[in-house]
Amino acid sequence: MKVYALVGKSGTGKSFQAINLCQKMGIESIVDDGLFIYKSKAVAGKSAKREATKIGAVKRAIFTKEDHRIDVSKKIQELRPESILLIGTSDAMVDKIAAKLELGEIHQRVYIEDITSEADRKLAHKYRHQMGQHIIPVSAMQIKRDFSGYLLSPMRLFKSFGESKGIGEKSLVRPTYSYMGNFIISDRVIGDIVRCTAADVDGVVEIIKISTGDNIEELEVTVSLSMKKGYNVIEIGRVFQDKSLKMIEEMTAFNVKSLDVEIRKVV
Repeated sequence: MKVYALVGKSGTGKSFQAINLCQKMGIESIVDDGLFIYKSKAVAGKSAKREATKIGAVKRAIFTKEDHRIDVSKKIQELRPESILLIGTSDAMVDKIAAKLELGEIHQRVYIEDITSEADRKLAHKYRHQMGQHIIPVSAMQIKRDFSGYLLSPMRLFKSFGESKGIGEKSLVRPTYSYMGNFIISDRVIGDIVRCTAADVDGVVEIIKISTGDNIEELEVTVSLSMKKGYNVIEIGRVFQDKSLKMIEEMTAFNVKSLDVEIRKVV
């Protein structure tokens, strides 16, 4: 297995450039911030961007926790990629990752300054340090559950990644340890989304009550409503349930654990 490294200071756009670099050099896997990504899929590990503090994020990225290290190391041995890219902020960091995961010597090092312009790096620095935005080089669907409420948007890259012929994706997230603080989603926000959805479902008359649980990591929503006579209340209720769930997840980036529909009246 050939081991490559992409090295650059924090906030210079390494994760953003990783897929381009892998496509150009034919590298089929990545180790980035604690995640092992194989052919565009996160297959092992846990993202450092989900740690509560920056110190915790650094420790996660260099595999100081034994169970995390073993998990990723075993998956690499199981899949046996022909090539792997290690992403780090310094030569010492990528050397440490290679040693922790028992990958051997690094075959080639690429420095972010060699593949980006100063303008590119300044823009990346702005997004990181002024806007608290970070890139993870996998699709939004891959990391959605781990980044409930912290996922900002998917960023599609219409190029192949390694041997994959599909669409490579990058996901934009705001880490847990971001200086910008935590998200709070009020019942009123969920209510507005649900009411807008109800307006597009023929047969729903009125939203009577909406309640959500206290766990913002996995929302539990209950909607009480009234419906028109002459409609199949079970069928319309399911249509409303599906549309509401999708709309809440799309507009808030939170995971909805359950969305229960109670039909209180038929008028």
